[in-house]
Amino acid sequence: MEPEYGISTPIRNPSSLSWVNLSRNLILAYQSLGVVYGDLSTSPLYVYSSTFIGKLQNHQNEEAIFGAFSLIFWTLTLIPLLKYVFILLSADDNGEGGTFALYSLLCRHAKFSLLPNQQAADEELSTYKYGPSTQAAGSSPLKRFLEKHKRLRTALLVVVLFGASMVIGDGVLTPAISVLSSVSGLKVTEDKLTNGEVLLLACVILVGLFALQHFGTHRVAFMFAPIVIIWLVSIFSIGLYNIIHWNPKIICAISPYYIIKFFRETGKDGWISLGGILLSITGTEAMFADLGHFTALSIRLAFAFVIYPCLVVQYMGQAAFLSRNLSIRNSFYDSIPGPVFWPVFVIATLAAIVGSQAVITATFSIIKQCHALGCFPRVKIVHTSKHIYGQIYIPEINWILMILTLSITIGFQDTTLIGNAYGLACMTVMFITTFLMALVITFVWQKSVLLAAMFLLFFWFAEGVYLSAALTKVPQGGWVPFVLSIIFMMVMYIWHYGTRKKYNFDLHNKVSLKWLLGLGPSLGIVRVPGIGLIYSELATGVPAIFSHFVTNLPAFHKVLVFVCVKSVPVPYVSPEERFLIGRICPRPYRMYRCIVRYGYKDIQRDDGDFENQLIQSIAEFIQMEAGEPQFCSSESSSYDGRMAVISTRTIQSSSSLIVSEIEDFTISNSIQSSKSLALQSLRSAYDDENPAVRRHQVRFQLPPNPGMDPLVREELMDLIEAKEAGVAYIMGHSYVKARRSSSFLKKLVIDMGYSFLRKNCRGPAVALNIPHISLIEVGMIYYV
Repeated sequence: MEPEYGISTPIRNPSSLSWVNLSRNLILAYQSLGVVYGDLSTSPLYVYSSTFIGKLQNHQNEEAIFGAFSLIFWTLTLIPLLKYVFILLSADDNGEGGTFALYSLLCRHAKFSLLPNQQAADEELSTYKYGPSTQAAGSSPLKRFLEKHKRLRTALLVVVLFGASMVIGDGVLTPAISVLSSVSGLKVTEDKLTNGEVLLLACVILVGLFALQHFGTHRVAFMFAPIVIIWLVSIFSIGLYNIIHWNPKIICAISPYYIIKFFRETGKDGWISLGGILLSITGTEAMFADLGHFTALSIRLAFAFVIYPCLVVQYMGQAAFLSRNLSIRNSFYDSIPGPVFWPVFVIATLAAIVGSQAVITATFSIIKQCHALGCFPRVKIVHTSKHIYGQIYIPEINWILMILTLSITIGFQDTTLIGNAYGLACMTVMFITTFLMALVITFVWQKSVLLAAMFLLFFWFAEGVYLSAALTKVPQGGWVPFVLSIIFMMVMYIWHYGTRKKYNFDLHNKVSLKWLLGLGPSLGIVRVPGIGLIYSELATGVPAIFSHFVTNLPAFHKVLVFVCVKSVPVPYVSPEERFLIGRICPRPYRMYRCIVRYGYKDIQRDDGDFENQLIQSIAEFIQMEAGEPQFCSSESSSYDGRMAVISTRTIQSSSSLIVSEIEDFTISNSIQSSKSLALQSLRSAYDDENPAVRRHQVRFQLPPNPGMDPLVREELMDLIEAKEAGVAYIMGHSYVKARRSSSFLKKLVIDMGYSFLRKNCRGPAVALNIPHISLIEVGMIYYV
């Protein structure tokens, strides 16, 4: 979400409006320098040394260096400037960018989504309708073809997840190459450090970088933009000095003619060297991925007027220096004038840390989004900032990234080998983004297929040349992102497959409403005071686990609420639209359904107020239903499926229930005589041990309303009494196993892979912030 700036001055004319908008975008552009461009701006540290490696060392002459600069210039112009700044930044999803934003747009404008429990009511969300109307594109034959074949939709999801896996690979490789490149400057000083000493220093910096993650970026983010600005000014000034001092003719190399000369002279060796040239655009994807924290205009301003000129002048300056001094190995540090070496070395190291930080944060974000799509196991998500929405930290992933980064740094000890891996990962992500963007042009923007094909072919040709060169480096380190991606893809696919199978089992084994209605309002058991919140992934129907309760327990709660927490293919769901409330059986049964909806970038905060919001939402629904005859006609057989959006804002302003806060916790417990002293002491001990999850204690009362329907009053009184008696959270403790008739591969995936992931990830109760003391779990085996 974009940071908001409170501008209270009244706007009297359009010119002042545009000035306010521009100043806001300039502030955001300044902030984006630290968050978005850290990685892209540190590329000059290693591009030339990674390009002139191998057989290209035989071509270290002025023409080859001019040609290499010309390639870098046109690469920076075509991909970051033309593709990302001018085209891709327009394809946002409610202000959000990245691979998942494009996929989310496609899922909403065409039926590509594989998310379970989707409902028509989700399409009424305000964020769902973002973008052009879908009416005109309904007749596209290509769209119908893709929607009809489930395998193609699965393939699309696999492509998106492969891109996500490569971004996670970036999170491992960026810190390794950035930090190792920056400290390698110590090899060119008077008291030259050995490789081992430089490696040790790089590892210490990397451990420190990952160890500080739990503080959150906002604590050091205010330093990020100044560091990157000082770094950009430094490289711009050094570049300008080198152009003037060494070889002003380098300006001519902007002409594409020098690219032709470069390939004519170097041939196949020149093509292979493109694997080094593409490192000049690594970090470009961050412009689109981090769009949600800024605006498209602010990112465009920052790139076009600051980043692009500084990088072009720096690469031009390095080329001018190299054309007269052929010391390629540490070209960046060799080109720095002696007196300013140490200040530039310090700022280069800081800029490398800033660049790494941005990619690590993006990795956390992408894993959170994979989890929302049901494609990643449940992990602990810590919110590191109360003020900046979306800044998260995932401890398990952080330490896995640290171990992998240190392994790569120690294993390769060479920026060229890491560069081969890094370039391949970045180019693959760009290739996938181009493909998704072509689909967006057709299905979302509703442009002609020809225009999308032209976009796809032009950028796939340009990126394909680089990708083919990067693929030749697979034996020299390029295998790393593939191995990492395959591991992450296997984890994602196994989790997605197991979750889908479990959901389908629930779907096909729902409890029949006829059976429930046949039991009568008492359900054939004793209904005791209290509220039972039964968690299930089903958005309609009653889960099979409920029949376990009814047949095995002698008593059950008087008020039952079936709760479904689900993801929808939008970045955010506003609090006003989060709750969907409905009734499952006729009024005397006191059985309700609550669907809680979250977007793929939403954060499920544990504010301890869920129970109270739920009670108020149900009370609001009961009142609303009484006022709308079509809702409460008892003749209607379809009780389930009729839902109403209950806004939490209208609840606060309406008068369905009077809410009074309870100051003293012990007094409220003494009132609830049905609770034993032992349970009270257990709960108080639990609250003392877990002060962070202490529930917000409130009491509900009915307002004095003589005109209220007696049946409505009775139902509301039952709800209030049930809340006073206590709330229990009921979940299925499921064991998922493959059927005996299943193939060996399916047994391997479900019985070994999925079971291992379930045992070693966070439990659903912890992920949903359910208080442990109020939880009832019932075992159930799923044969899928």
